[in-house]
Amino acid sequence: MTRLGCILATLLLAGTAQGAPSPRRIVSLNPCLDVILLAVADPGQIAALSHYSREPGGSTVTSLARRYPFTWGSAEEVVALRPDLLLVSGMGPPVLAGPASGLHITEAHFPVPASVEESLDQVRRVGILTGHPGRGAALIARIRTALAAAAPRAGEPRLTALLYEHHGIATGPGTLMDELMRRAGFDNVARRYGLIATGGVPLEAVIASPPQVLLAGDRTPGEPGWADRLLTHPALRGLAGRTRREPFPEVLTYCAGPVMIEDAQALARARESALAEGAH
Repeated sequence: MTRLGCILATLLLAGTAQGAPSPRRIVSLNPCLDVILLAVADPGQIAALSHYSREPGGSTVTSLARRYPFTWGSAEEVVALRPDLLLVSGMGPPVLAGPASGLHITEAHFPVPASVEESLDQVRRVGILTGHPGRGAALIARIRTALAAAAPRAGEPRLTALLYEHHGIATGPGTLMDELMRRAGFDNVARRYGLIATGGVPLEAVIASPPQVLLAGDRTPGEPGWADRLLTHPALRGLAGRTRREPFPEVLTYCAGPVMIEDAQALARARESALAEGAH
């Protein structure tokens, strides 16, 4: 390295060590960003979360989220909170335009992650933006450890499965949930039924070629989930001995980030249960 290069590298390292001031007031407009923010930021940095994270059955962090203020995503609410960092996702409300200009609000935009690595990159980015890159890195390490622990052991058979999300929509190929299933030893059969994205699956298709496992959870405790409705449907009663229904909480299908730890654990439990009951 040249002498000039050494000087520039030294200056860069010095600037990195000093770092920019950490944001003091952070507002998140997306429930999935809420989950990451709660995991890496100081409580005092969080000015508000999205209202979705407070809704029963709609979030994995409901009880924790209720300790913080929330917004309905309107520009007026955000401006009134005077944040210095705003976390926005493509699934959230419209991006602030005119009202935010001149208020020195840094807007960080995040797409919906389509893979595990994209989600981990978002965790890393939120950690950096909040001034806690070490916490982001530590969380990424915990997620990777959980994913590795959920992988099938050598010689353990893989199982075909269909995962139902809300309203009976099946997880499609090429999605983050599809990848999590694959990592946990399940082969998603959505393509078998003609799905090229997340969508509905005709009963006739399931009857003609059933998966070994139906994964689904109850949206409301005590009420039957979509997989239960399928297995008890008169036309599908014959699947009871061929297809196992394993619980997978619906709330775990909404977000990634830290939720992938729970995803991995739930998928591993489902696979182990199905194998123990003779699925092969």
